[in-house]
Amino acid sequence: MNIIIDVKEQELNIEVKVCGEIDAYTAPKLKERIYSYSEKQSIKMVVDLSDVNYMDSTGLGVFVGVFKNIRANNGELKLINLSDRLKRLFEITGLADIIDITSKIEGGI
Repeated sequence: MNIIIDVKEQELNIEVKVCGEIDAYTAPKLKERIYSYSEKQSIKMVVDLSDVNYMDSTGLGVFVGVFKNIRANNGELKLINLSDRLKRLFEITGLADIIDITSKIEGGI
């Protein structure tokens, strides 16, 4: 499965729309596309996962790394429009307690 990553940057606000599956094959592409933004000071990144129907532990690892970098640089990360399945994945791993996630936001980003 392929992955499509659309990034819109407006000063310190980064909007990311991910479509497809995030797995061992596609996670490196996601990391390559968004990781550099996480190294900037005080960014606010919103990642729309409404069109992601599958994610495995490698995908979680990308978001943990991005989250840690953003937090270390006084920024914010928010994951929005998670399916119930993705939300459950973040909950059972305990990541829902540290990363700001929202199940559904009408209209996306």
